[in-house]
Amino acid sequence: MTYPPAPAAPRPDTPPALADLAATADRARGYAHQARAANTRRSYAIAWTDFCTWCAGHGLAPLPAAPETVGLYLADRAQTHRPASLRLRLVAIGQAHRLQGHSLDPRHPAVREVWAGIRRAHGTAPRQSTAATSEVLRDALRELARRPGLRPLRDRALLLVGFAAALRRSELVALDVADLRPVPEGLVLTLRRSKTDPDGAGTEIALPHGRHDLTCPVRAVQAWRGAAGIASGAVFVSVTKGGRATATRLSDRDVARVVKAAVAAAGYDPAGFAGHSLRAGFATSAARAGVPEHAIMQQTRHRSAATLRGYVRRGGLFLDNAASKVGL
Repeated sequence: MTYPPAPAAPRPDTPPALADLAATADRARGYAHQARAANTRRSYAIAWTDFCTWCAGHGLAPLPAAPETVGLYLADRAQTHRPASLRLRLVAIGQAHRLQGHSLDPRHPAVREVWAGIRRAHGTAPRQSTAATSEVLRDALRELARRPGLRPLRDRALLLVGFAAALRRSELVALDVADLRPVPEGLVLTLRRSKTDPDGAGTEIALPHGRHDLTCPVRAVQAWRGAAGIASGAVFVSVTKGGRATATRLSDRDVARVVKAAVAAAGYDPAGFAGHSLRAGFATSAARAGVPEHAIMQQTRHRSAATLRGYVRRGGLFLDNAASKVGL
């Protein structure tokens, strides 16, 4: 995302108060840049670049953009993009205008009516990642256990921690050794920052010992760290082709690659799986096991019970189902 240019450096004869104000303005822009998570900023930048490229190809001005231009862009991209992606693009376009001192009214009929028509025609239901339930996870872990080397150890630990702690991809790869506190019951994970804690107040999550060696997240982390020699820094790092652990922290995209590779090796179609599958799998498996909603939310840290219930409904579709009790 492009931010307004910094003011010109003060001349030697500029009063000290104005020079201090210019430095403060630089800091203010830096803080404004940090107001959103890095992934959000990256998504906005990609969306804005796409809009500018589209405008250039049609001889239209992207900034300030006429409402009719935005409506045409949405209509064109609706042929290839989902409504959720278009919504993000609309937000990014509006933000770019505000940062440059322009206004863009999303309620203008040229934008509002096109957007309403897209939503009605294509629906707004989000695409759901296939849940990596406990059954899927066990199959993947068995396959990883058969493989030698550091990478299977890392992947096993990553899958188990991501599942048992119901972590988001960004939370999983952000874990440092300092964030793991051993206790008799298992491990306490400290999340320094997360989607629901952007101010960094910190959140603690319990990671209990598993019942079996294959599926114990605590022992999996210990085995990975011991074999890789990780005493500090990032918990989950890349492994070279030669089987050596590096100091390079995995990215959130790496989580998706690990999940897809693991389920594919276990015989599942990886197409529907993603990094979010671990978190979805935990919620689904907990629902199937009859865990109360409030207890699931305590682990997943969902702010909205309605969002969680999407997983719970899918996980409990066949539990105490009325159609199974009517004599068919």
